[in-house]
Amino acid sequence: MFPTRLILATSLAVTLATSAIAADWPQWRGPQRDDVSHETGLLKQWPEAGPKRLWLFEKAGAGYAGFSIANGQLFTMGVRDGNEVLLALDANSGKELWTAPIGDVLGNKWGDGPRGTPTVDGDRVYALGGQGTLICAQAKDGKVLWKRTMQELGGKVPGWGYTESVLVDGNRVVCTPGGEKGTMAALDKMTGKTLWQSSDWKEGAQYSSIVPATINGTPQYVQLVMQSFAGVDPNNGKVLWKVPFPGRTAVIPTPIVKGNHVLVTAGYGVGSKMVEIEQGNQPKDVYENKIMKNHHGGVVRVGDHVYGYSDGIGWLCMEFNTGKQVWAERGALGKGAVSAADGMLYCLDEGKGTVVLAEASPKGWQEHGRFTLEPQSQNRSPQGRIWTHPVISNGKLYLRDQEYIYCFDVKS
Repeated sequence: MFPTRLILATSLAVTLATSAIAADWPQWRGPQRDDVSHETGLLKQWPEAGPKRLWLFEKAGAGYAGFSIANGQLFTMGVRDGNEVLLALDANSGKELWTAPIGDVLGNKWGDGPRGTPTVDGDRVYALGGQGTLICAQAKDGKVLWKRTMQELGGKVPGWGYTESVLVDGNRVVCTPGGEKGTMAALDKMTGKTLWQSSDWKEGAQYSSIVPATINGTPQYVQLVMQSFAGVDPNNGKVLWKVPFPGRTAVIPTPIVKGNHVLVTAGYGVGSKMVEIEQGNQPKDVYENKIMKNHHGGVVRVGDHVYGYSDGIGWLCMEFNTGKQVWAERGALGKGAVSAADGMLYCLDEGKGTVVLAEASPKGWQEHGRFTLEPQSQNRSPQGRIWTHPVISNGKLYLRDQEYIYCFDVKS
């Protein structure tokens, strides 16, 4: 009897541990880099005043950096004393734990400071500042273990700064310095040593982040830049396939990969493009349209549909497989970012700071509560907006407006 009870207890412990890990949000756009949380048991209807605010942190400094949540800690970036810093908070209380220096502050008329999201891998955190400095720090205390710059890798700071959130995969930290040495680069995650660069792909960096994928049984890294998107071999950086893309001004949203299909989108009137990667790494166009023209708030795939804000159209539901518009809603909420959890969309109006809970449903815009962030930053650039994407982790909703970080209880 004892062995059976022991096995059951062990099984329960493993289940609970797995659940806790699954509820963490350790990198940009969450565990799968798709802005979809697989948590359940979240509120399906918010109270009239919105969900309860658990805490407010007021010293994050300038910047649009997002959040990673892992092992009870929240990681983001900001500005302190004239420098960009990696910042760690207690995710449950908002108490500051430590800061680590990154480098000089990116200055920009749209708002100074870092833009990307740190990536947590075990006991280490990796953060790329706006000027292109990448640091690896200990998660427990912020001690910086190594530092590299995108310039060392041949990169040049894009017009709005480096905004990429680096990928950690196996023993590699993968990033997009851009330039003549290669668009993409892989570093040894323990030492920062260069492992490879994609020398057969030399476009400059844009503002998207890399997605790991296995397509037709072949592992690869998918990335979008101004004039193309491609899949790169994780072992040596060689381009497996590449597709032209008519980017304009800035290309920002992260690609969506499902099976052997890759969907990319961009603003400035560009729209969306879907390709199917056939056997032998042969890309085939599936559709190209100007229905989903997502600027920088991101799009999410829930089931067979994609949701997000499309310039000139509004909040939009589009069929993933066909690119067909299912519905659009222009009047309910302004342009902004979106994340998804438990069958619901968490939509943020970048202009007013209004947050809406809506169903992720092809049946239309169905709202289940809203509130407006208070207080809002007085330090934000007049050209800036509330651009940090919503994060849902361990029953909590995290939002940011420059120096303010907000945490709300969305557990039912």
